[in-house]
Amino acid sequence: MITVSSLIQIPATEVAAHTAMQTRRVIVAAAIGNGLIMYDFTVYSFSAVIIGKIFFPPSNHFTSLLMALATFGAGFFMRPLGAMIIGNLADCKGRKAGLTFSIALMTLGTGIIAFTPSYASIGVAATLLIVLARLLQGFAAGGEIGPASAVLMELASKNRRCYLVSWRAASQGAAALAGALITAFTTAVLTRESMHDWGWRIPFILGMLIGPVGWYIRRQLVETPMEATYRPIRPTLKSVFAQHPRTLWFGILLMAGPSASMYIMVFYIPTYLVTTLHLSPIISLLSACLAGTVIFFANPALARVADRQRHRKPIQYLTLTSSFVLVFPAFLALTHEAKELLSLLIICGYAAVALSNGGANSVMMLEAFPRHHRAAGMSIIYSFGVTIFGGFSPFIVTWLIGVTGNPMAPAWYLLAALCISLFALSRFPDTVEAR
Repeated sequence: MITVSSLIQIPATEVAAHTAMQTRRVIVAAAIGNGLIMYDFTVYSFSAVIIGKIFFPPSNHFTSLLMALATFGAGFFMRPLGAMIIGNLADCKGRKAGLTFSIALMTLGTGIIAFTPSYASIGVAATLLIVLARLLQGFAAGGEIGPASAVLMELASKNRRCYLVSWRAASQGAAALAGALITAFTTAVLTRESMHDWGWRIPFILGMLIGPVGWYIRRQLVETPMEATYRPIRPTLKSVFAQHPRTLWFGILLMAGPSASMYIMVFYIPTYLVTTLHLSPIISLLSACLAGTVIFFANPALARVADRQRHRKPIQYLTLTSSFVLVFPAFLALTHEAKELLSLLIICGYAAVALSNGGANSVMMLEAFPRHHRAAGMSIIYSFGVTIFGGFSPFIVTWLIGVTGNPMAPAWYLLAALCISLFALSRFPDTVEAR
């Protein structure tokens, strides 16, 4: 640790190098940890078809799939609770405490899924254990985004905030890529019987084993500057809701478009391509791999552009409006017998437009809160927004397709979500913090 007295003897270049090294460590700890959290939470979606058959009463394929997707959504019920508790913990006890707690809980939930026996072996207990595991994962994921985003922004100079925070969004793309790649690899090398019997567990076992690595990295995390000394007031959940109702309300609505786009175009699209458009499982998982790659590279690239803008909103109007224009033609092409290569290009193109603005979007929300409410406020906005508009979107569009027989149902859902986000963006308050 560098003290005031030691600064007299240490050259300025060495102090700067030490500070830069600590900054890199925090960035790596926040981004890798967030990526692991999102991997463990979302890899479930890539095996939803198999999980539906293994852990739910086998009445028929469609009902089992609906129940598996509903269980995927059940994890989102706990995200708001996790956001409030872990986010407030991070505001009161430090970002490190919140981040370490979230990854420990996520590892536990993933381990339960990895080793729970099938419905055929232990009956309804298997279903209950899977639901419990998803609830634990949801609680952990709910409290992750706020502290991870806050710790990245608080390290950055004001002209690099979007870029540093974008690595949190980019890590979600990396998580989607890793989950889809591992699932695609096991699907390709194993027989259908082996994949059904035990191969689907491999992505979860890997997630459980990687969890302690992320936990160790975060245990070594150095708190952001002033964390230990800057305590203007003791933040409470009541004060967050009482002092920032407009920011919270329109922030939640603002999450509609990005959340629906992420959970439909990345995590649900493999299931959609197989069950509705009848493409091969390998091609469907490859779509998620490519979308995750696009998200990983596009977010930091667009964030550099956003950092050079005086205001946060214009670039978000651009991405939301472009997404609105593209979504209907994209699904029209997908459902009219698009070839496999064209399908992949369509999905990647939409992901590049709709899911590349995580940096500026998050920073605008973070800047709308004072520092002592930042982690909890961001966690509440993200978790409620994702729960309401994203988490159950696979279930909703699958049900709509089953009821109406219309494969364009995902497009209509996305159009509605994007309209809500555009309205909320126009009403979202200007940032409180001077830039």
